[in-house]
Amino acid sequence: MYTGMFLYPWDLADEGTDTVMDRLREAGINTAVLAGSYHAGKFLRPHAPGSRVYFPADGTVYFRPNLGRYRDTPLRPLMNPLVERYDGFEALVRRRAGGLDVAAWMVTLHNTRLGTAHPGCVARNAYGDPYFYSLCPSHPEVRAYPVALLADLTASYDVQRVVIEAPGFLPYAHGFHHEFSLVEPNPWCSALLALCFCPACLRRAEAAGLDGRHIAGTVRDALDAFYRAPLLPTPSERQALYWMLTDLLREPGLTAYLAVRTETVTSLVAEARAALPRTVRLSVIPTVSQPIGHAWLDGADLARLAEHVDALEVLAYRPTPSEVAADLWWAHRLIGARARLHVVLRPAHPDAADEANLAAKVRIARESGAEGVSFYNYGHIRSGHLTWIRNALAGG
Repeated sequence: MYTGMFLYPWDLADEGTDTVMDRLREAGINTAVLAGSYHAGKFLRPHAPGSRVYFPADGTVYFRPNLGRYRDTPLRPLMNPLVERYDGFEALVRRRAGGLDVAAWMVTLHNTRLGTAHPGCVARNAYGDPYFYSLCPSHPEVRAYPVALLADLTASYDVQRVVIEAPGFLPYAHGFHHEFSLVEPNPWCSALLALCFCPACLRRAEAAGLDGRHIAGTVRDALDAFYRAPLLPTPSERQALYWMLTDLLREPGLTAYLAVRTETVTSLVAEARAALPRTVRLSVIPTVSQPIGHAWLDGADLARLAEHVDALEVLAYRPTPSEVAADLWWAHRLIGARARLHVVLRPAHPDAADEANLAAKVRIARESGAEGVSFYNYGHIRSGHLTWIRNALAGG
């Protein structure tokens, strides 16, 4: 069974490559999933030697890029300064990761650095407001960037797998710096605010015979009516989801627009697969939204994506084993036998209250037919959680 651990290169650099690999092997991990392209953050590191809080530079890559590969796009990767003193991929590949396979974890379109530098390439809501953290997959120059990025890394490093995160449209709420609102969010508003109507998306809609500007107008009208309502009580999550369902039934153009978004993302993943060596396996995290039933909001059609990848990595970030079981049932129902399914679990707060909780989730993943389990993230968890992982993996 595939067992992966998501890793940051700064944790490897600080704790020592061999030390970390020894710990992962002891925990039953067989694949080191190392960040190769990542965003900004503020990360607490419970077992780091020395510094406990880490701020990674925004939108940088953790390998040595060949800028000559990016001739089809103005977007250029920026090498993180850490690589000058510690190249994590070189260290893992040279050691063959101490007997572990090496996977490159690539966050592709979530890049505020590039979005701020190239505002014409970012997603824009129905009002035209730019989302600088989200490069739009409809834009031709944006599409060329992750394709070149994956080909670049795999040409230089002998990794066995690439794991793509965020190949599609990002949700409205995504933890942006000081993200703030005094209007309580609900799934209906969040979904409408997440829809992109940038010029590239409108062109793709027009090519499909849709009037994207009219659809954007209906979205604006709906949001305006909600925000202008005097002291409207906050709808429950169930009410808001039914509002979304009603809008999709009343507005067939909106439903068709969502279908165009899924074609946009599916075709981009297909292009990425074509750019990779056939010997490199490809996994895709289809959505960062929870639960997996929200994948359509990111433009992710699990069944269609499954046709182009070796595995879909489902983020089962749910507090109870029963919720994980329901998510996996839904994913298997959509995918069928067309692709392997890997389950990603957080073995600590806020998902796993105790060791038994994690063990039950790993058992459910196996019983569901998943062919892999991964854990997020080595640097974030306490050292004792590695014991939980070891026991959970050994238990079935």
